[in-house]
Amino acid sequence: MMHGLGVKIEDINKRIRFCNYLSVAQIFLQDNFLLNRPLDFSDIKPRLLGHWGSCPGINIAYANLKARFPKMQFILGPGHGYPALQANLFYDGDLIQAYPEATPTLHGIEYVCKNFSWPYGFPSHASPFTPGVVAEGGELGYSLASAYGAALGRPDKFVAVLIGDGELETATALASLNLNKVLRSTNNGHVLPILHLNGYKISAPTIYGRSSERELLQMFRGFGYDPVIVDGTNTEEFQLVLSELKYNTFIILKTPKGYTGPKTVDGLKIEGNCAAHQVPLPKAKSDEKQLKMLEKWLKSYEFEELYHEFTRDN
Repeated sequence: MMHGLGVKIEDINKRIRFCNYLSVAQIFLQDNFLLNRPLDFSDIKPRLLGHWGSCPGINIAYANLKARFPKMQFILGPGHGYPALQANLFYDGDLIQAYPEATPTLHGIEYVCKNFSWPYGFPSHASPFTPGVVAEGGELGYSLASAYGAALGRPDKFVAVLIGDGELETATALASLNLNKVLRSTNNGHVLPILHLNGYKISAPTIYGRSSERELLQMFRGFGYDPVIVDGTNTEEFQLVLSELKYNTFIILKTPKGYTGPKTVDGLKIEGNCAAHQVPLPKAKSDEKQLKMLEKWLKSYEFEELYHEFTRDN
């Protein structure tokens, strides 16, 4: 535990590893979910569909927020990063409320992973089938407005909203920044906006990813916020900022796109590039090299340790 923060940094980091592993497993695996044997082509789903790039940042934000504000309402702008949201709902036991098979066991892990982007299973984006979700996750731009709406007339409510840096390029998201001034009242709840600055959208850099820190800070100050830049790879730094929130704090959360995933594939930069946005190993079902890369990637999270600690199988 870091002195003065009141949270266990190690526990937060373990949760992030757990949810990163589960995010990757949902996209790729249809069997061998604990890697009890060498990964084989038959373990890989026949159709790889999902969005990895924003998942690590979502897991970092959710884990840090949940440790500090366990009763928060979380609004996810980049809902295409659904594997991460579902991993966290599974971790907290929220998913089981709607899906009884999503138990904290090996069976539950198999159920969640195999049924992601699977016929009659879970969709690849956040959807109303998910506990607590009221809108389809592919509709970018409305997250900040929804957050202020959720806090309207609810002075005891704390709403954290993660906004994608590509999403902030939309007119709706930009206009919603003005709501900080319109709804600043003790009659309303606390909204904590977090810009997930990973630098890239589906096929190109984002405007804000190419902006200087000075430009970003000045922009948000102009909208009436007190912006602070946080290195998402540093949990202690994130927790320190969360422990000292002001009413108008705006967090700029910086993480590399596809953080903790493959660095390069066939000479193409993946982590920290738009190539991490969807499936970074698209040939894992047929290419031996990519299959081995996937196995190494999954093993990097040391999930076996986390599995025995967080499930009820032992």
